[in-house]
Amino acid sequence: MGEVMRYKGAPFDGPPPLSDENLDAIQATTLRYYVHEISPTTGLIRDKSQAGAPSSIAAVGMALSTAPLVAERGIRTRALMAHRVLRVLRFFADSLQGTEPEATGYKGFYYHFLDMETGRRVWNCELSTIDSAFLFAGMLVAATYFDHDEADEAEIRRLARQLYERADWNWARDGDASVTHGWRPETGFIPHRWTGYDEALLLYVLGLGSPSHPLPEESYAAYTSTYHWKHVYEHEYLYSGPLFTHHLSHIWIDFRDIQDVFMRDHSSDYFENSRRATYTHQAYAIRNPMQFEGYGEFCWGLTASDGPGWTTLTVHGVERSFFDYVARGAPFGPDDGTIAPWAVVASLPFAPEIVLPTIGHYQHLELVQHDSYGFKATFNRTFPVEEGKRFWVSPYHFGIDQGPIALMIENYRTGLIWDLMRRCEPIRTGLRRAGFRGGWL
Repeated sequence: MGEVMRYKGAPFDGPPPLSDENLDAIQATTLRYYVHEISPTTGLIRDKSQAGAPSSIAAVGMALSTAPLVAERGIRTRALMAHRVLRVLRFFADSLQGTEPEATGYKGFYYHFLDMETGRRVWNCELSTIDSAFLFAGMLVAATYFDHDEADEAEIRRLARQLYERADWNWARDGDASVTHGWRPETGFIPHRWTGYDEALLLYVLGLGSPSHPLPEESYAAYTSTYHWKHVYEHEYLYSGPLFTHHLSHIWIDFRDIQDVFMRDHSSDYFENSRRATYTHQAYAIRNPMQFEGYGEFCWGLTASDGPGWTTLTVHGVERSFFDYVARGAPFGPDDGTIAPWAVVASLPFAPEIVLPTIGHYQHLELVQHDSYGFKATFNRTFPVEEGKRFWVSPYHFGIDQGPIALMIENYRTGLIWDLMRRCEPIRTGLRRAGFRGGWL
């Protein structure tokens, strides 16, 4: 194994580190989302806090993943969390799988957005392979954690394994090596595939680890063959612009000191890669080439996020284009001045020395509401707002954003989710079949 090259950040002077009590409060308020934005009938989680919004299966996967930390931290009892997990697993086990346009899923995968109460597909959305992967990851976390002999916990393990094994990963390839983004009953497979480095690292590990419909090893080779190793500022790393692509797989898999062929060839690992990406985002904000308001060493973090809306305005003599929900990235864009605090908090395990003071700065900007769901999703200090408001702030919280905050705080502090998934056989099998070696493997 090649020696892993660790980037050593420069000494960092800034706000004092947050206390454990402060992180406790952020984590606890963030988790409220999954308590209140839930259907008591299906157990599905709302995509965002907007009234009438449907469920997102990725948000459900995040909520399932938080069940162990809620129980371990004594926020709710283990028995209550097992009951909540079981409710949603029973829903998916009993839901309609078929080619009907209003089914819940097909071939073991699920539609991106579902009606909160009926669980049926909404908005003619796609059958999403990546969002299904986040859902399966949450199921496997729950199945690994709830390992007692009680009837509820035994049923959690049985249903989670059944649902994961039902997914036909080879169907999702549509005759090629790589996995497609998804499928629609009206038009068939989406003409896009999971290639190039992104959040699909988790998807391929889950697909390779399936005991029923495993992806061939050539699928992972096809994925990594489209990687782009770049030199950005003073950092060399496997490039992807938005921060979420460097986070989401890491919520469930501890990539420290394990390497596939690509990372062995570059004397790095995916954890170190995310660390370098984190520093790149901070460096971009310090340089601030587009001169957005507020950017700096304590104000950074571009990712897929909500925004002020699709419009072009002249601000202080400069014509600015602003976006709605889009995948923002650094340093090559797109960027409209919109920052996502959740993306910074989710970077905590990779670079706490720059993340903690940045969290402190966002608290100073009053972006945390301890009587609500914690950090606001996004803000933009360049976008003009009506008199009396300091700057634009997203009015919504998002279910897929809340999970990374709570889960990565926990991985930073205790490694709980990482420790659970180290024991998960499909994860171990998938990593080995992808060529990972070393470390805890």
